[in-house]
Amino acid sequence: MTKLYKLAGKRIYVAGHRGMVGAALVRQLRKLGMEPLTTSRDEVDLRNQADVRHWFEVHKPDVVFLAAATVGGILANATRPAEFIYDNLVIETNVIDAAHRNDTERVIFLGSSCIYPKHAPQPISEDSLLTGPLEPTNQWYAIAKIAGVKLAQAYREQYGRHYISVMPTNLYGRGDNFNLEGAHVIPALMRKAHEAKLAGSDKLSVWGTGQVRREFLLVDDLADALVFLAEHYDAPEPINVGVGSDITIKDLATLICDVVGFKGELATDPTKPDGTPRKLMDVSRINSLGWHAQTSLDVGLRDTYDWYLQNLGKVRS
Repeated sequence: MTKLYKLAGKRIYVAGHRGMVGAALVRQLRKLGMEPLTTSRDEVDLRNQADVRHWFEVHKPDVVFLAAATVGGILANATRPAEFIYDNLVIETNVIDAAHRNDTERVIFLGSSCIYPKHAPQPISEDSLLTGPLEPTNQWYAIAKIAGVKLAQAYREQYGRHYISVMPTNLYGRGDNFNLEGAHVIPALMRKAHEAKLAGSDKLSVWGTGQVRREFLLVDDLADALVFLAEHYDAPEPINVGVGSDITIKDLATLICDVVGFKGELATDPTKPDGTPRKLMDVSRINSLGWHAQTSLDVGLRDTYDWYLQNLGKVRS
């Protein structure tokens, strides 16, 4: 497929390069021979409008991958709702507006599958956005991300900016957050299984009924998709990125235990929240452009666990 835009030779800024998605993006761009611009929070607090505007005026990036965000699992969303809505609203507003003020050619805004209604038809198409109520446990984050999608659309409509929004499914991989108070399901289960194995435990607790279904995409596959979309996609509608298949949480936990080597029993805890019953993405739009996820869940989990073991002293845990 003919490229609509070429990243080679452009000044590319990865906002949020220390996060899991941003780090994967940096790896992918370097693999392709591109060295992106990055900023630490000490250099630029993306929640500070003056800092962001000054940085853009000095560096004037041609392309921005907006991967910076405050993120977390069900527990983090439930206990820190103000942070989840405020931080994400301010970050996306500051960065997108600064990009516009400095004639940035492309902005790739990272949304999330949780922006879609709790009971959206499965698989979830991009047209489902704003057609029903959100999942209450992550509504704060979802509303902020929906605002980011609409912000990108507004700058496109009013100013003709080529800003796009990408909706990845549930992510995992190298650099994930293994802190049990803020982790998503894969790193949380992986850490618990690893510690249970070391402790010689005979049981592992799994939050919820274990029957809800989720789709999981390796973060390095997402990074590949983001670079692909920056060059091949230019439309106001958000675009989903996923693998097109899902798994129950109980089956996921079984797979993780096999990868980790934990031989004990799985015990579901229905007193804990399940979240959305099912969340499978319709990826026909990105597939029609020629992109497909390459990494199986089993291979991705083994790569993630290898990374976890190699970085036990440094992981966010």
